[in-house]
Amino acid sequence: MLQAAKIVLSPLLLWQGRSVRRRALRLPEAQGARVGVAGTGPVCLRLLIVGDSSAAGVGAATQSQALAGRLSEALSQRLDGAVAWQLVAQTGHTTRDAVDVLKTASLHPADVMVTALGVNDVVAQVSTKKWLSNLDKLDWLAARRAGVQHIVHSGVPPMHAFPLLPHPLRWVLGAQARHYNEALVRWVAAYPNRWTLPLPFEDQLATAGTLMAEDGFHPGPAIYALWAEQLAGKISAEIAPVLPLTTPTRRKDR
Repeated sequence: MLQAAKIVLSPLLLWQGRSVRRRALRLPEAQGARVGVAGTGPVCLRLLIVGDSSAAGVGAATQSQALAGRLSEALSQRLDGAVAWQLVAQTGHTTRDAVDVLKTASLHPADVMVTALGVNDVVAQVSTKKWLSNLDKLDWLAARRAGVQHIVHSGVPPMHAFPLLPHPLRWVLGAQARHYNEALVRWVAAYPNRWTLPLPFEDQLATAGTLMAEDGFHPGPAIYALWAEQLAGKISAEIAPVLPLTTPTRRKDR
């Protein structure tokens, strides 16, 4: 049904897409360092965050208000130790772009990788199969080059609720985002070290679009905080306990 709708609506969708690009407010990425340590004491977790503009913090003024800062702080509190983190992200990146960057980026050792990718793949009409293939390449590179042991792939956000997008473009992109997420859940289920997290703010967007950034397309600081808390809960409860005792993540006195 979705494919048929895209064919029938293609002239209108192309026009709406060009119109959105022309009038969209261009917001900068969040200011601040892209590597750091949150909390005090011994390092108990090493975190790598890879993604697009949402990972880069567009919609927040500083990295402390964006995903990287919020997540590293939340994890340090939950794990009662320091969290060393690194951010590799850029506005406009598709998952394939992220793969290309990870091939040559200077990466710090990491136990866990969190990704924020998929919106630009949806916009570019990358097939679900190809998107998952590129995520697989990304996971392999992260393990090989940074020693990542577990990966949490954030789900694609609810694009059908983005205020910037007009209908029917909003409906079409939202439907494809849902297809991505359904496929992602099935895909990670086959791997013991891969996880997914549905983004937690669809209900909030439906009732309070002001949680979005002023461009109507990116998260605002409140959404970054919600997202980070959801990720920190999953990582601290489900992933940190199963990391080997020889890694900084698990201290023998716990």
